Amino acid sequence: MSKLTHLEGLEVLDSRGNPTVQVTATLASGARASARIPSGASTGMNEAVELRDKDPKRFLGKGVRKAVGHVNKDILNAVKGFDANDQARLDEELKSLDGTANKGRIGANAILGVSLAVARAMANEKQVPLYRHLTDADSYTLPVPMVNVLNGGEHADNNVDIQEFMLVPAGFKTFSEALRAVTETFHALKAILSKKGYSTAVGDEGGFAPRLKSNKEPMQLLVRAIEKAGYKPGKQIWIAIDAASSEFYEKGEYVFSQSDGSRKSSAQMRKMWASWAQSYPLISVEDAFSEEDHAGWQKATPKLGDKMQLVGDDLFVTNPAIFKQGIAEGLANSILIKLNQIGTLTETLECIEIAKTNKYTYIISHRSGETSDTTIADLAVATASGQIKTGSTCRGERIAKYNRLLEIEAELGDKAVYAGRSAFKRWL
Repeated sequence: MSKLTHLEGLEVLDSRGNPTVQVTATLASGARASARIPSGASTGMNEAVELRDKDPKRFLGKGVRKAVGHVNKDILNAVKGFDANDQARLDEELKSLDGTANKGRIGANAILGVSLAVARAMANEKQVPLYRHLTDADSYTLPVPMVNVLNGGEHADNNVDIQEFMLVPAGFKTFSEALRAVTETFHALKAILSKKGYSTAVGDEGGFAPRLKSNKEPMQLLVRAIEKAGYKPGKQIWIAIDAASSEFYEKGEYVFSQSDGSRKSSAQMRKMWASWAQSYPLISVEDAFSEEDHAGWQKATPKLGDKMQLVGDDLFVTNPAIFKQGIAEGLANSILIKLNQIGTLTETLECIEIAKTNKYTYIISHRSGETSDTTIADLAVATASGQIKTGSTCRGERIAKYNRLLEIEAELGDKAVYAGRSAFKRWL
């Protein structure tokens, strides 16, 4: 048995300069590892709760000393001596210790920090990479990166309502080739924006956030950038969107207040997505409808689902119970997987198994407030997700995940299989 002997929580900073939780776990063997927890900007109403101090005299109320205190005292006292190799039992104890449905008493940031730090420490004890600790396979799948290059909504201070426009390099043979292609396209896009007199400053996730003429202009710019970089739109590189539509859903309508002030019904939103997919190489739309608009999702899924991937993020919040209910209602055909939305590694893996069983695709994702922690890169490989969202090919905390995937690809050699078009075989 690999006993857990010590936990140490620490208040550190994330990529937006806000406090977050770091946890270091030590095992009886001397093996140890740390995990740092991200934080979202656009969040679903049913996400697990990250515990903040709410002390206006420290970090504008965003301090996490309470969560860190729970790691160093309550959680350590409860799980000291646990078998670190029994992740499910450990995570169940963490849930029971909190005792709330949303992990709001101890904090999902504290709980997830412990859950991931212990998993990483166990991998170190076994002297294997994290992805090999999570699963042992003969070959491993490298995910298609969904690279965020143009931003609006909650991720930008501009006049675009849609939150993310992403490049999807599914038409390549290896992860490294795909990453090179989207990096070159990112630089081509910068040149195009600069020539048009648009800002090329980057936002929280490394994407550009200029003031544009419409919500549709980013699609046009991405097609031009793909071509300028020497690649073929719809054959080598596709486009994906994170609409984050819950953020502009008001009283049953979608209000485009940042752009033209127009209002759309669910039916009009559905027609808009269908039109965009016909005009552009649009392969995936995340949160195409609000988490509250179940009727919109139900009507759109059978009509749009054969044309594109419809991803539930705020809709499902990586919660097994909510996800099962959504599947029963016929909502979406894909789920975004964010560890900190649910708060333990075990529950995250449970959500992934539900997706596999019900033939939903699943995308491992970062958050807008990130750290240099690379857990999600290993998780994407371990679970053969086929897709990963971790921001632009810019900003160190985003690049850390891409570089980790390059390391894994090099380490695996012939055992590394790039998901490519197979990640979207239902639509390509």
